[in-house]
Amino acid sequence: MAAARFGILARSFSTSVATRQLVQPPVQVFGVEGRYATALYSAAMKKKSLDAVDKDIKELSGLLKTDPQLKDFLTNPLLSKDLKKEAINSVLAKKNASPLTVNLFGALAENGRLASVDGVLNSFGVIMAAVRGEVICEVTTAKPLDAAMKKELEASLKAFLKKGESLQLTMKVDPSIIGGMIVSIGDKYADMSMASKIKKFTSLLEQAV
Repeated sequence: MAAARFGILARSFSTSVATRQLVQPPVQVFGVEGRYATALYSAAMKKKSLDAVDKDIKELSGLLKTDPQLKDFLTNPLLSKDLKKEAINSVLAKKNASPLTVNLFGALAENGRLASVDGVLNSFGVIMAAVRGEVICEVTTAKPLDAAMKKELEASLKAFLKKGESLQLTMKVDPSIIGGMIVSIGDKYADMSMASKIKKFTSLLEQAV
C-alpha cells in the first residue's frame, strides 16, 4: 500500500496540486527519473530522514555498479514484478534500509520502472549534491585536455557558481563529438560539439534542397 501511494505521488508530480504538496529540492531534475527522485527527497524531508535515505542511495548505487548480476536481474523485462520486488526487498532488508528507500524500489517495481533505476539514483544524487552546495558538472571532449586547458576550463566554470558552492567536475572523452565540448553543469546543458554543429548544418542543407 505504501509503495502504491509513493507511485501515485511520483506519477502526479506534474500536476499543480502535487507540486504544491512536494518539498521542492534546491535543483530541478527532469524526466520520469527526476519525478521519482524529487518525490523521494520530499518524503525524506518531511520525515526528517534525508541523511538515512542519502546513505541508502549511495550504498545501492555502489552495489549496482559492482554487482552486474543484480542489476541485470532487476532490469530484465522477462522477469515478473513480484519476483523483482521480492529480490530487492531482500537486499534492502539486509542493509536495514529506510522505509522510504524500500517504498521507492517498491514503487519502481510496481510501475515497471526498475530499468530506470540508474537514472533515479543519479537524479537523487544531483539533488543531494545541491543540498551540500556542490554543483555537479560533466564535460565531454573529443580528446583529453592537458593540465593547462583543464585549469582554464575549471576557472571558467566556477564563474557560474554562487557563493558557498563548490564545483564537482567530471571529465569524459568521446571521439564521436569530433571537436568542441559538451557541458552539463547543474540543471544547465550546452552542446558545443563539432558533431552537433555538423548535424545542424546538414539539416539546414537538407531543408534547402
